[in-house]
Amino acid sequence: MHRELHFPTPIYIADIQDPTLNQELERDILNWMNQDKGVVRTNVKGWHSHTNMQDLPEYKRLVSMLYAAQKTIYDQEHLDSEPFLGNMWANINPPGSMNRAHIHPNSLWSGVYYVKASENSGQLKIEDPKSVALMVRPRMKQGKPPRRLWREDNYEPKAGRLIMFPSWLSHFVKPNSDGKTIAGNINFKKILKNEKEDEKEEDDEPKTRLEQMAKLKYDPITD
Repeated sequence: MHRELHFPTPIYIADIQDPTLNQELERDILNWMNQDKGVVRTNVKGWHSHTNMQDLPEYKRLVSMLYAAQKTIYDQEHLDSEPFLGNMWANINPPGSMNRAHIHPNSLWSGVYYVKASENSGQLKIEDPKSVALMVRPRMKQGKPPRRLWREDNYEPKAGRLIMFPSWLSHFVKPNSDGKTIAGNINFKKILKNEKEDEKEEDDEPKTRLEQMAKLKYDPITD
């Protein structure tokens, strides 16, 4: 008997090799927090910036890296369209804070880039998107089951790590029990080829920009 596996949920992870990027991001995000009380979305006891981070000049290097990573994902996912960074924001989670479970409607890919993190500072938890699988949860044998049988998974925050996933995937951030976590959060929309960019994209054509950004180097974590 042979086994076939269908309908996987892709999670893309990359460790960004840029020694000064996080230092600059930490400085700029902390300054932002000190000047702006932020907004309340899924954040509990943590700071959530406004969602125009991608438009601010001090985050241009981060935006460039994200487009380069997203170009790789689009190639891997066989997508005949161009990514467009619809909105981006920063979270600062001190001890005791968390983010409630949520998805990102009207987006294609979402993710998080960790600027600063320590052990036990709030895992990213993802959950099985197949809601019909919850109809029955049979008792399993002792021991750790193979990954294909998992119904949830947890990712430790790590400075310099980018995690991208489909926007329909339910996820949340567990309570932080240690040091401060600083992260940038991302929503990529879909733009079809030859489709006009919205008013936020002024003179830049996405294809030209993507070709430039794709030259940036990062080391993806393979399966």
